[in-house]
Amino acid sequence: MSAAHSRWKWLKKILTWLFFIAVAVLLTIYARKVNWHDVIEVITHYNRFAILAAVALAVVSYLTYGVYDLIGQAYCGHKLQKRQVMLVSFICYAFNLTLSTWVGGVAMRYRLYSRLGLNSRTITRIFSLSIATNWLGYVLVSGVVFSVGLVPIPSGWFIGEGTLRIIGVALLAFVVVYLALCAFSKRRRWTIKGHKLALPSLRMALLQFTVSSANWLVMGAIIWLLLAQKVDYPQVLGVLLISSIAGVIIHIPAGIGVLEAVFLALLAGEHLSHGAIIAALLAYRVIYFIAPLLLALVLYLWLEGRAKTLREKNEEKMAKTP
Repeated sequence: MSAAHSRWKWLKKILTWLFFIAVAVLLTIYARKVNWHDVIEVITHYNRFAILAAVALAVVSYLTYGVYDLIGQAYCGHKLQKRQVMLVSFICYAFNLTLSTWVGGVAMRYRLYSRLGLNSRTITRIFSLSIATNWLGYVLVSGVVFSVGLVPIPSGWFIGEGTLRIIGVALLAFVVVYLALCAFSKRRRWTIKGHKLALPSLRMALLQFTVSSANWLVMGAIIWLLLAQKVDYPQVLGVLLISSIAGVIIHIPAGIGVLEAVFLALLAGEHLSHGAIIAALLAYRVIYFIAPLLLALVLYLWLEGRAKTLREKNEEKMAKTP
């Protein structure tokens, strides 16, 4: 074994441990920001039908996240088993939604996919397409909701209804331009810092919009159910869309505080108490963030333990594939 190879092996071990430590620290920080007493109160006193329906929709949403990476598989042409792709996707999105894109979307994806046998260029393409799919759906749904004026904006807020409508129209214009490029652009490939990116086909682009839009609609439905359906669904969806982009801009893990602030501000005129709104959002956090994160942590540790065996099987299968 050469000295360079030995040093690289030790460096990989050090980076792996640093990664585990970083995940543990972020989990601890997130746990300390959650009011666990309120969480328990919400769980024990909430409407059971709403909870069960919300859990079912959360399962649908995370399965949809898995479809994002399956689209990435079709885009890249890699040969990992679909159940492995779905598993990696679930783990990554659970960490992503709670601990930021850099942990779940980037670091976790590179760690797990590389352990299963994919190279860094393929992982970059999967990640890029997955992120694009998520935000393409956001752009389409937001464009419709904002341009139609489905979100009443209180006077004195930092953005007015007219401005929001203009933003909505601009988002819809982007959708049209993107689809036109996918359908008619003669140049289909670009190389950015050594990574090859290809413009998807029109069929794949339509699939991206459809799947991701459905997922955003499901997320809105979860909060709508937890608000006891006392606010019109389009309004709840619109507030979620605004809070999501605000969370990205402010860049707080899981949007802690941002989600609540936006919902309290934009639903202030509705027949809901602040306590009812906070309770609904706490239930949403338990169902959509905390529970999936705990499950993802267990699955992550299991996959780490099985990764070497799975990689060997994958490489054997790929070698047999013509």
